[in-house]
Amino acid sequence: MAATEQRLVVVTTTHEGEEQARALASAAVGERLAACAQVYPVRSVYWWDGAVQDAEEWRIDLKTRAELADRLGAFIVARHDYQTPEVIAVPVVAAGSGYLAWVVEETGAADGAATEEN
Repeated sequence: MAATEQRLVVVTTTHEGEEQARALASAAVGERLAACAQVYPVRSVYWWDGAVQDAEEWRIDLKTRAELADRLGAFIVARHDYQTPEVIAVPVVAAGSGYLAWVVEETGAADGAATEEN
């Protein structure tokens, strides 16, 4: 693996149910805002409504180009039923060259489709 010339990020969010998480992941990939998404169960402990909460959730990790992070975040927020959904982007500091090229291709960098502002 080598440092990435093209900046990639992993955008993470959670959802309360598997079906909703899978639907959100599929929609983001279908819109070419992410090349892929992984959906898996997690246990979240957090402060909300004046108390510590403990809940089962479904985490979604979406792989995309850094320049799409804001659009992907807005996409997630617009389709999420949480009042304050988690949307964080973590930079990818190294990736395999083939994987990097695949993410760039699948998010439309070559043809500009995913970089146009809506």
